Amino acid sequence: MHAAATTPFIHVFEPGTDAAGAPLLLLHGTGGNERDLLPLGRMAAPGASLLSPRGQVLEGTMPRFFRRLSEGVLDEDDLRRRTHELADFIEEARARYDLAPPTALGFSNGANIAASLLLLRPEVLAGAALLRAMSPYAQPPKADLAGKRVLLLSGGLDPIVAEEDAARLAATLADDGAAVEHRTLPVGHGLSQADVGLLRGWLA
Repeated sequence: MHAAATTPFIHVFEPGTDAAGAPLLLLHGTGGNERDLLPLGRMAAPGASLLSPRGQVLEGTMPRFFRRLSEGVLDEDDLRRRTHELADFIEEARARYDLAPPTALGFSNGANIAASLLLLRPEVLAGAALLRAMSPYAQPPKADLAGKRVLLLSGGLDPIVAEEDAARLAATLADDGAAVEHRTLPVGHGLSQADVGLLRGWLA
């Protein structure tokens, strides 16, 4: 699939009203943008600061965070490079906006790069909520995820992410020391009200 790089991260920052709450890093799915997950972030973590970048890769006209070779087949070399670019952006944004390490809230393509952040640059995240994520690497790198909380919400009817693939990601993160909660919902790839409720409870 053709993909072209764009300029450095366009993003939205919404300062929070809850000084004690962890900020959220919102990472959209294919074809989304920096505003897509703002409503979900507000519902899931009322009062939290929200940092929401737009993916730097275009697949046709659809923003993504990294290239894929076909549906369900990730370009791992591009993913590694884009993961480090995103991690550098997070560090710069933390300094600019005076933020604690954020919890990533990623959907689909955004969840996949959030999982990659945990494996390659775990220091930039406090934890992650991964909605419809797949294993980003065939041979995942080892990471020290002690103290990191991860919520993985999968769809039992998801035509894109196989249940066993999501389970493999959950096992990888748990083996690296993360406190993983993995739930499979009776839904497809899209988000549901059940996702919102589970997400809100986990973040609280």
